[in-house]
Amino acid sequence: MKKILFLIAVVLGTTTVMAQDMYGEATYMSKVKVDNSWMEGDRNMTPERRKRIEENMKKMTEKTYILKFNRTESTYKEEVALETPGQGRGFGSFLGTMLAGEKYKNVNEGMYVEQRDMMGKTFLIKDSLPQLEWKITGESRKIGNYTAIKAVSKMPSGEFDWSNFRRRGRDNEDAAQKKKDSIAQADGDLTAMFEKPDEIEVVAWFTPEIPVQHGPDVYGGLPGLILEINAGNTILLCSQITINPEDREEIKPAKKGKEVTQADYDVILKEKTEAFRQRGGRGGRGRGE
Repeated sequence: MKKILFLIAVVLGTTTVMAQDMYGEATYMSKVKVDNSWMEGDRNMTPERRKRIEENMKKMTEKTYILKFNRTESTYKEEVALETPGQGRGFGSFLGTMLAGEKYKNVNEGMYVEQRDMMGKTFLIKDSLPQLEWKITGESRKIGNYTAIKAVSKMPSGEFDWSNFRRRGRDNEDAAQKKKDSIAQADGDLTAMFEKPDEIEVVAWFTPEIPVQHGPDVYGGLPGLILEINAGNTILLCSQITINPEDREEIKPAKKGKEVTQADYDVILKEKTEAFRQRGGRGGRGRGE
């Protein structure tokens, strides 16, 4: 552990001047382990339909993000591919339009700004960055060309963090549970089928060789760029880094949209999600209509 702390001190001490005028871009790949157990034992689930669902979930959870940063600010945005004809329907696409957006962070001010479009309306979420209590361990390893150091923490599981949901009663496969699942599927009510933990463990691997307190998504606050995050069922892994390129983009927050806090936005999202479910989950008619 002392060697790790010494490494951090030496690297930070020799790179302070470089950090004053630092600009970088990092590419992250996401992968999420999703609980698909709800499809098991469903007699109405054909192999073709299951394959289609699994492919759609893979598209939803395996994505590419770009982090652009200077010494104190960063932007984090998904690289979005154009949809082919016939895509963009169903609950997955609905959530995508609700949750997608560029996230700006300022570590000095401890705040973030995220612009999101919800069914044609633009919101500007402004709130404080989560303050994680990191514990730096004595473990290190190589990630690409960089020495990465392990840090651990815990954080609340977000209300709409679907990656950490697990099927209710999956260890209880009696007739009553199967009936509940069947009704929930017919209603399109995911909250009746799944539950989530109140808290998740976060494991970060950061490198003091890039002396900024940035990382993917909401993560940061460590004495070096975060190269890998394991948070619940989600993995974010840095696959490419460019430091001080000739072409640089200005890092600034979005300005357009109705200003709300994260809590306010979550309330609106919950209401829209419930309205979507009651319409049948695909914009069509719900049960009994």
